[in-house]
Amino acid sequence: METKLIHINENGTELTAQEESGLRQAGEIIKSGGLVAFPTETVYGLGGDALNPASSRKIYAAKGRPSDNPLIVHICRFEDIREIVSELPEEAIKIADAFWPGPLTMILPKSRAVPRETTGGLDTVAVRFPSHPVARRLIECSGGYVAAPSANRSGKPSPTCAGYVAEDMAGRIEMIIDGGQVGIGLESTIIDLTEESPRILRPGYVTQEMLDHVLGKVDMDVTILDSDSGRAPKAPGMKYRHYAPEGRLVIVEGEPEQVVAYINRHVEEDREKGEKTGVIGTTEVLEQYRADVVKCIGSRRAQEDIARNLFSVLRELDDEKVASIYSESFPEQGLGQAIMNRLRKAAGHRIVRLPAEEGDSRPEG
Repeated sequence: METKLIHINENGTELTAQEESGLRQAGEIIKSGGLVAFPTETVYGLGGDALNPASSRKIYAAKGRPSDNPLIVHICRFEDIREIVSELPEEAIKIADAFWPGPLTMILPKSRAVPRETTGGLDTVAVRFPSHPVARRLIECSGGYVAAPSANRSGKPSPTCAGYVAEDMAGRIEMIIDGGQVGIGLESTIIDLTEESPRILRPGYVTQEMLDHVLGKVDMDVTILDSDSGRAPKAPGMKYRHYAPEGRLVIVEGEPEQVVAYINRHVEEDREKGEKTGVIGTTEVLEQYRADVVKCIGSRRAQEDIARNLFSVLRELDDEKVASIYSESFPEQGLGQAIMNRLRKAAGHRIVRLPAEEGDSRPEG
């Protein structure tokens, strides 16, 4: 299959006639059962017709994704949600008023209109109303309901630019819409509204504190389903290996000077074994690292920069064929919950927690 690439101006507003024509063409591809990758405010999504079982099967096949891992249905008007859910609780309306359109997904009871192929066999549906103008116009051109996980091969870091989409998806899908670099860089927050109390299943840009302000106390699901669990994941990213670079990633947690010393010592050991080494570090201590490849993820004082850079840094380390990677850890307040959620999954939960006086700690996990 030949994958067509079209370009849309990065802010997605004031489309030219050619850009509008391209989006209409993309919409027709989705309506006819094909797949189109497109930018959102979070990461690039891989879109198919959410109400067409065959389209959802194609998404799973293109990604190499297990079919019990639910897809998120994207809409372009709030009122369209009533077609795909059987209940719309008051909490959902409050959340929509506060955060939609935007980087937040709600899990609700599904209607009969949504096939089980889209929901991973569940009676619930994940729904998102994105804020990115290109995404919203594409959804409108596609009939209003687009199932769209991140546009990467399953398990790899989510793509934040069209180049990485092409790396994973060229020849597997009909079209890629290049809308430039995304703004947030981490997937949407997912909140489950089908249980007794609202529960965050995946942290994101909309933080627990922000949701607490709207709904009162919101719980955070702290469990991570094992890959051999018999339970089906209720939201994307709960069960299977995600975001992982090709190299072995270890997170190192402790005081900055301890972290630098630990990483530099183990970088030297890995280099002696013939491994190309890499570090994910912050601007505050970046010049102190001695790895073969040192990637700056941003300042510790700028969580949004760290979030925006995380997946691209992981991809860049793959591009440079780094075999052994060490990363600093980050405080888990606010957006830090989402950053560390993705980083832990990328590392396969290999974490070194250094004591007050550094010993020779070994990774957990």
